[in-house]
Amino acid sequence: MSAHLQPDPSAPPYLSVVVPIYNEVESVERLWQAIHPVMEGIGKSWEVILVDDGSRDGTRAILRRLAAAHPQLRVILFRANFGQSAAMAAGFAATRGEIVVAMDGDLQNDPLDIPNLLDKMAEGYDVVSGWRKNRKDKLVLRKVPSKIANKLICSLTDVRLHDTGCSLKAFRGEMLRRIALYGELHRFIPALMRIEGAEIAELPVRHHPRRFGTSKYNLSRTFRVVMDLTSIRLLMKYLVNPLVFFSALMFFFLLCGIGSLTALLYMVIGRGAPLGEMNVLLTLTVVFWTAAVQFFFFGLIGKLIVTTGTRKTFLQIGQ
Repeated sequence: MSAHLQPDPSAPPYLSVVVPIYNEVESVERLWQAIHPVMEGIGKSWEVILVDDGSRDGTRAILRRLAAAHPQLRVILFRANFGQSAAMAAGFAATRGEIVVAMDGDLQNDPLDIPNLLDKMAEGYDVVSGWRKNRKDKLVLRKVPSKIANKLICSLTDVRLHDTGCSLKAFRGEMLRRIALYGELHRFIPALMRIEGAEIAELPVRHHPRRFGTSKYNLSRTFRVVMDLTSIRLLMKYLVNPLVFFSALMFFFLLCGIGSLTALLYMVIGRGAPLGEMNVLLTLTVVFWTAAVQFFFFGLIGKLIVTTGTRKTFLQIGQ
C-alpha cells in the first residue's frame, strides 16, 4: 500500500507533526519551509511526517528530495489515492511523539500556531482543536455547509466546538494511536477521543486563503460523512453497554413476531383459513423470533467484549 522513506532511527521525539498531502506540488516545499523554523524554535525534539496520498503532479519527487536532505522529516508514500482518513491513520501510526499535531498541507493552516497549541496542551488537555475564527474560504462552497455540518456534528456527538472541520489539532499521542480511522472519521477524532475519556479544548488559530491548487472537498462527500456520523453517535451512546442497543432491536422483532403470530391465529381460528395457506405469516413469525433471539445474543457477546476490554483501561498511581 505504501513505501516509507525514513531517516536513521533516533530517540522518540516530544512532538510529531502529521500532514496529509495530495497533489500539492506548488505548496509542499513552502510548507516545509514554514514548518521547519517553528519546530526548531520549540526547544524540544521533533519530527514531521508528510503522507502523500497518491499524488500524480510531481509532489512525490519533491518529498523524496526533502526527506533525503532533512533527517527529521519522514515521508510515507501511498501507491494510490486512499483518502484523507487513510493518510492520517498511516501518519498517526508512524508517530513516536508524546504530542501529535495534525494539519493540512495546503498552506491554509499556519505552523506558527503550533506553539500555542502546545501551551494549551500543557494545561492538562488531551485534545486542543483549532478554531478558524476568521475563515478565508468561499462563503457558499465552504463556509455555509461547514456551519451546518458543525452544528449537526456537535449536537450528535456532544463535543462542543466552534469549528469541528479545522484540521489543525494537537493530540495526546498515546490516546491518539489507539484510535482506528476509516471512511471520513478524521473529521470526528475529538469525538472518538472523547469516548476514550479525553479532555478537549479549543483555541483560535490563523487561517489563510488557498494560494495554490484546488480544494479536495466537495458536496459529494456529504453522504459518507453522515454515515460515519451515525456510526459515531451509536458508538458514543452504546459503547459502554451495547446490550441496551441490541435489546431494543430484540424487543422490536419480538413484537413483530407476536403481531404476525396474532394475525396467523386470527386467520386460522377466527376466519377458519387452512393453516397450509398461511405460510407467509408462519414464516414471518419464525423469522422475527429468530432475529429477536440472535440480537439478544449479539448484545450479550458485545457486553462480554466491552467488559473484558475495559478491565485494564485505568491508571494506577502509587503503590
